[in-house]
Amino acid sequence: MTDETHVTQETHVTQETDGTDEHVSATLTVPAPAARVFAVLADPAAHAAIDGTGWVQEPVDLAPLTAVGQLFRMGMYHSGHPDGTYEVVNRVHVYEPPRAVGWFTGYRRDDGELEFGGWYWRYDLERLDPSTTAVTLTYDWSAVPDSVRAYLRFPMLGPHHLTDSLTHLSTLATTTPPP
Repeated sequence: MTDETHVTQETHVTQETDGTDEHVSATLTVPAPAARVFAVLADPAAHAAIDGTGWVQEPVDLAPLTAVGQLFRMGMYHSGHPDGTYEVVNRVHVYEPPRAVGWFTGYRRDDGELEFGGWYWRYDLERLDPSTTAVTLTYDWSAVPDSVRAYLRFPMLGPHHLTDSLTHLSTLATTTPPP
């Protein structure tokens, strides 16, 4: 089942939940070159400003994203979390400059081992012309196991959060100096 909502002429939000493929995607045309948009996405220091939920706080790791397998930690805040403030560990699983970047979100258990919950974020960039890029943000929870679904409700956020994130990304990509 697919629900489609046109938020603006430039933004298209699609939510799919057919039982096997569960994800939310939004696309926005950004008036900036793909390399500039990608550079903003690859900078963990920009993620709090991009975030459309208000949950992402300051980065713990400031190194730019450069490779599949790279880990980067982010400070988070959510009023529904038992501690309020917490930290996530992200593992890059897609890194194709300037076309795509994505990461799985997880945490470090008390024993120090990393655990990932089965959801990921992915940005796909399509160069429309030298100064315009279509950016699609996907939040996918299709691999979340039942054990995690027992205590977390999915999706954790609505499509408007993705649209907000893309709008923030567009602002950053058009107001920050080129890489």
